[in-house]
Amino acid sequence: MDSRIGKLYPSSKFAFVILIILLSMFTPGYMFQYMVLPFMLLISLFSRTATKFLATFVKSIVIVVLFIFIIQVFIVVNDDSQKIWGIIHFSQIGLTTSLNMTAKIIAISSSVIWFFQVTSVKDIIYALEKSGVSQKVTFVIASTIQLIPQMMSLSKTITDAQRSRGIETEGSMFVRMKAFVPMIGPLVLSSIQQIEERVLTLESRAFSSGAKKTSIYELKKQKADYLIITFCAVILISYIVWRILS
Repeated sequence: MDSRIGKLYPSSKFAFVILIILLSMFTPGYMFQYMVLPFMLLISLFSRTATKFLATFVKSIVIVVLFIFIIQVFIVVNDDSQKIWGIIHFSQIGLTTSLNMTAKIIAISSSVIWFFQVTSVKDIIYALEKSGVSQKVTFVIASTIQLIPQMMSLSKTITDAQRSRGIETEGSMFVRMKAFVPMIGPLVLSSIQQIEERVLTLESRAFSSGAKKTSIYELKKQKADYLIITFCAVILISYIVWRILS
């Protein structure tokens, strides 16, 4: 987020992501969609988030893509399926289906991952409030975005605390499941406590007040932001006209 791309206004980056998503959804075939991944990787390189982008993509999306390929190509039976062994078949139709399906997943997910890695939650909420979105709606959005990272951080803290007390948390699947049970109680109680603390914090900041709010934090649009939004609009309109005429 310290890069020049990361300092762009959230709506500019969001317009770019929406453009990628729309083009990926409505462009036939799968070549364009697969080309989005190296393109987003290149942008991540300029955004100084390439390592983080690759790590997140491999940990989450690659597993889903491999699972779809295995099911569609080797498990699902189609008209051209050729039996290999037992329930395992090979299908060219399944291969084409999986390519089309995973191409859209890769294109959309890579753009979304990049957006959240170069845009802080604070910037997203600020942009939403400046665009006239209700504070209650922005609070729900912020809480939803931060929920999983906060839960992961909390569970890591609880795991470290249990490990310091001599509880085994690493090893076989059975050992991990055994260590997971005593972690549920503190995790749930800590989450409830955090909710109560958050409510008190919001009330201390006059969250429910109808008065106009002011903010010390400021984020202004630059010339580059207007150029990006205009560029995205032109590309989208040109694409729609091309699709209609072709």
